[in-house]
Amino acid sequence: MATKPKKTSATLPAPDSTELKEFRKTNEAIGLRVSEGRLSLLSRKLFNVMMYHAQQQREPGENAPLATEAAKKYFWIPLADVARDAAYYSNDTEKLKVHLEELQNIRVHMEDGIQWTSQRLVSAVTLVNPAGLKKKGGQLWFGFAFPPEVAALVTSPGSSYTKLAIYYQTMLRSGTSLALYEICRRFLTNPSKLTYRQDWEWWYGAMSGNPITDAMPQYKYFKRDVIKPAVAEINMTTDINIELIEHAEGRKVVGLQFRVQATQQAALAFPVPPVIDSAMLARIMKLGVAQADAENYLLTTDDATLEATLSMVEKRVSSSAKTRIDSPAAYFRQALKNGYANNEAVATESVARREKSADPLLETPDELRQRYLSARAKEAYALFMEMDDQQQQHWQTMFKQTRKSGRAGGIANMSSALFRNEFSHWFAQQQWKEPAADDIIRFAIAFPKTAGAAEVPQTSAEPR
Repeated sequence: MATKPKKTSATLPAPDSTELKEFRKTNEAIGLRVSEGRLSLLSRKLFNVMMYHAQQQREPGENAPLATEAAKKYFWIPLADVARDAAYYSNDTEKLKVHLEELQNIRVHMEDGIQWTSQRLVSAVTLVNPAGLKKKGGQLWFGFAFPPEVAALVTSPGSSYTKLAIYYQTMLRSGTSLALYEICRRFLTNPSKLTYRQDWEWWYGAMSGNPITDAMPQYKYFKRDVIKPAVAEINMTTDINIELIEHAEGRKVVGLQFRVQATQQAALAFPVPPVIDSAMLARIMKLGVAQADAENYLLTTDDATLEATLSMVEKRVSSSAKTRIDSPAAYFRQALKNGYANNEAVATESVARREKSADPLLETPDELRQRYLSARAKEAYALFMEMDDQQQQHWQTMFKQTRKSGRAGGIANMSSALFRNEFSHWFAQQQWKEPAADDIIRFAIAFPKTAGAAEVPQTSAEPR
């Protein structure tokens, strides 16, 4: 699922070589072990864009916007080309700078039979506008340089490399999907069509871009929240299909690998959404909404509803003819939650869109969130059932203490479906924080709605 409700989708013919923008990525650079910093989706894309353009230019110094010796040591690209190839459809240069600096903070290890190396992924980045950085005229150039070992891997990958395409990376919407895609793409030409087998902790580090630490999730959560959404996205949007293979000792999964096949049909191409609509983000934050909350609204609310609500609130706040609103942020949240902006025109458009889709499984953001919370409650109840008698009694007692004293006498134990349902949702809140937009998006990809899907935890099991 995209980060916003999908507006259109189409099956397109396979792109030609000019659209693909293929580059060679040495196998040592695929699945890099990050020992410091973190590889996000945008930082992975930016690094690949750098590799592509560096291989096209072959030597630094080409197109240098400054006539200095230092400028000759950089590769140069118009910043507009960087944003396009990395699918960064935003005018927020400051946010892009943050991600470029993140690349400099990433330390990686590279090791073969005779050499071990620890280096930064990128040694230097710079933005130059010969007409002046603060002026609107002129062209903004992006310059970058690699440290020695990385530069050698980029410009001279040798015979051990994998062909990748900028085209397919723009289709992927998570860093874990892109990392897994690159690893699996490497083994497409392998006769066995199988990736190497590694323990699941290795796959967690390679896919997440995080160093392997003690603060790792359990495997079942890694599979649910990371692997399954990544596999679904890769199979839906790229030129390969992959399948997870688990290796277990008894009931414990100890190793993973993936089976890789070339797709037999053109990939589904979805419109790539903006990372963040900076203008709308600024408007929401101007009301007093925290940035993290504002970004969640952008990711989980369709454009028409958000724009209508935002415009209505802005007009109401600025109106001098009505009672002053003390908290515009709270009013905005209430207006969005209760659909204050859902006038007749918006409602008509919404109904028409649903009828046109003829899709009985189409979900609104609120419906998706409720399905996520119900599924999480069911999982929480399963976790509760794994506890011993003393632990179960402890949590049941805590739950009863939180309920209002005058409520529905007699509903006080797990034999009641109502009590069990309320307890499951409460227990889930004790185990996990409030879900972020990304959590719900990953859930939607891994568990698309099906006809007759349960809306509440369904279980007949009772605690010991």
